[in-house]
Amino acid sequence: MKKSLLALAVLGAFAGVASAQSSVQLFGTVDVGGKYLKNDGRSKQLSESTDGVNSSEIRFQGIEDLGGGLKAGFNLRSGINPDTGTSNAKFWNRRATVSLYSNAGELRLGRDYVPTFWTTAIFDAFGYNGIGSTGNVQRHGQVRQDNSIGYFLPSNLGGFYGQLMMAAGENGTSGDRNGRYLGGQFGFRAGPFDVAGAYAENRLGVVPLAAAPTLGVVGVAAGQTEKKWNVGGSWDFGFMKLMGYYHENKLPTAKEKIASLSGIFPFGQSEVRVGYDVSKVDQNVGADSKLDNMKATYQYNLSKRTAMYGTIARLNNKDNTVVSLPGTNANQLPTAGGDSKGFELGIRHFF
Repeated sequence: MKKSLLALAVLGAFAGVASAQSSVQLFGTVDVGGKYLKNDGRSKQLSESTDGVNSSEIRFQGIEDLGGGLKAGFNLRSGINPDTGTSNAKFWNRRATVSLYSNAGELRLGRDYVPTFWTTAIFDAFGYNGIGSTGNVQRHGQVRQDNSIGYFLPSNLGGFYGQLMMAAGENGTSGDRNGRYLGGQFGFRAGPFDVAGAYAENRLGVVPLAAAPTLGVVGVAAGQTEKKWNVGGSWDFGFMKLMGYYHENKLPTAKEKIASLSGIFPFGQSEVRVGYDVSKVDQNVGADSKLDNMKATYQYNLSKRTAMYGTIARLNNKDNTVVSLPGTNANQLPTAGGDSKGFELGIRHFF
């Protein structure tokens, strides 16, 4: 009898904890396809690829109503590799944050996306996925920041939105974990119109891999300060959504300038995306570097969760620039000034 009462008490305690949590969700994305790449001067490459139109990931998020307009929540996102069944070395690599929400906005702490990333990701029809990724032409970009403290404006400001972020470097040693970071984004969204701009400064922890000399950026060292800003916008005409952005990275030895223009054309269960990106690096020492990327995707939505897609892209290096579409290694880069061409076919499913 005593054991039964004790068991009921324990179960009751756990039930009380569970009921205090308003909601917890588990969901994610699986995106797998086949890819063909041909770099000038190299043999063709065939492979199974992931993340053709969306990032494959598993995601946990929850929110608790604390009363008085105050809420607490968390968001954990882990990238997965469904072609091999593996995860990344940094398990919660995409996002790991805890937040407090109130009528004054959101306070968010942890590993999160930087403000300048959102301007480029939201205002490009391809985002950062597949051979059409706008990141394919960025030689010194940043997506996330560890150790961050962020503030987000409340959502009831008549279309205005924005965020501020600061972070300590804490002796970071990976390319996506820079030193001290300060940045913010501010935008306005109303009906079919959306426009935003962002600015950031960060002290480099180590030189990201994308700063290798073959990619057009030389003389960058750990401890130096990088400044970046961008502006972007979109207009949804109904039959077409047009979007674009301009982005600058200013390093002590070089300045990278990126421009993008793209569009989405929906019809029935299908949509077509087309885009053009161009990037130029002006260097204080050494030769300047330029490349562009033309891309197009056809996507057929079998349901709200499942879609089939096909993407083609051609990345054109100028002069001695050496950059490839994703999916190759350092030994298979195109010859200097050569093209990188490819296509991929795949299936994407939300769960």
